[in-house]
Amino acid sequence: MRNALVVVDIQNDFVEGGALPIKGGMQVAAMVSRHIRHFKQEYTFVVATRDYHEDPAGHFSDQPDFVNTWPPHCVIGTPGASLCPPIFNLVREKLITAVVDKGRHAPAYSGFEGLDPRGHPLIDVLKEARVDHIDICGLATDYCVRATALDARKYDYQVRVLVNLCAAVNPETGMQALDELKAAGCQLQAATAP
Repeated sequence: MRNALVVVDIQNDFVEGGALPIKGGMQVAAMVSRHIRHFKQEYTFVVATRDYHEDPAGHFSDQPDFVNTWPPHCVIGTPGASLCPPIFNLVREKLITAVVDKGRHAPAYSGFEGLDPRGHPLIDVLKEARVDHIDICGLATDYCVRATALDARKYDYQVRVLVNLCAAVNPETGMQALDELKAAGCQLQAATAP
């Protein structure tokens, strides 16, 4: 079995102090970093996704509804678009092997909408690594983690969502997302790094 870990959108704008902060975001960043360092032998491949916006049509709004429209966030060239320091350090140390960017010109929630620096979609990047099982963690449970996990199931991957390495925008929609993921065949499990 060849395992991959997909680290979803752990960026400065999605943690405390960012444009769209998720409560517990910094704690998730620290715990994901610890998980990757502890279990690095378990993963054939580790990839991070980034929300990476230039002019995402209809995604930004001055009066956001926080469902389909949002305040500007993760704009290319701003500090908010950068991966959080604990995650960026893993990229620098090559413990995260690839980064895919999504949402440049259109709203994008799933990591499978992301492209690597060569312009290859995430599905092709995972096929190149001959992955058959995917663990997913990151931000936010009820949006991009949910969309990424559902797409991974559509591509027939075995999927495990590491629930304690995720945080939701809203606790209620976070629980609904977990129910939906379980119904789609995702395994929900807590990560166990010390």
